[in-house]
Amino acid sequence: MAKSLADFKYFTFDVVGTLIDFEGGIKDCLAAIADQARVSVDGEEALALYRAERYSDDADLFPDDLVRVYLAIAPKLGLPAEQAYGERLRDSCKGWKGFPDSAAALQRLSQRYKLIAMTNARRWAFEHFSRELGNPFYAAFTADDTGTEKPDPAFFEHVFAFVANEGGSKDDILHVAQSQYHDIGISRRLGMTNCWIERRHAQKGYGGTIEPKEFTRPDFHFTSMAGLADAVEAVRAA
Repeated sequence: MAKSLADFKYFTFDVVGTLIDFEGGIKDCLAAIADQARVSVDGEEALALYRAERYSDDADLFPDDLVRVYLAIAPKLGLPAEQAYGERLRDSCKGWKGFPDSAAALQRLSQRYKLIAMTNARRWAFEHFSRELGNPFYAAFTADDTGTEKPDPAFFEHVFAFVANEGGSKDDILHVAQSQYHDIGISRRLGMTNCWIERRHAQKGYGGTIEPKEFTRPDFHFTSMAGLADAVEAVRAA
């Protein structure tokens, strides 16, 4: 049986896709480019092409890799395959928005737990995401800090070492994420308690996130960050 939400000291968070609406950011940027080119782009088709290309063998770190991705998918979408537009997609991440409930929920949770960001994004991009979210994090680990990306267990080991240095253990952590592939499956295999934020609960498919080989049933499951924050407050008030 899962532990109570009141039992944890740390909440670790995936950022892009869980707290930051990267799918909306990518679709908005591609739509703006399409408008300039006087063509139309189907957002879900664009995300499917993005997903397939993003996880190719020659992928670079995120979001720098968006330049390469754009140049690869632009012809399939009828968009101009020009370097400047790829750089525009990459740089658009500086203005990507948090989901409407993210910042407020993080602020509520930060009153009770130490919040740690765990993102496959590079540090320069994370700084923009953190500001968008109200800089709620006690600590943060990026691809630059760990030298790897989730779901590599080595990424998680960096966080375990940080917590251990403070006298804690992975049993003190609830890992919160939307990606079954990057987070939920591997956190279960590593013996962590996890919480799935099912951001695409009203949509079919996995959008811009790679589909896992198998579904992992999470310890906790919410369709929003607000739902998680509400549940924490209800447990602590009981």
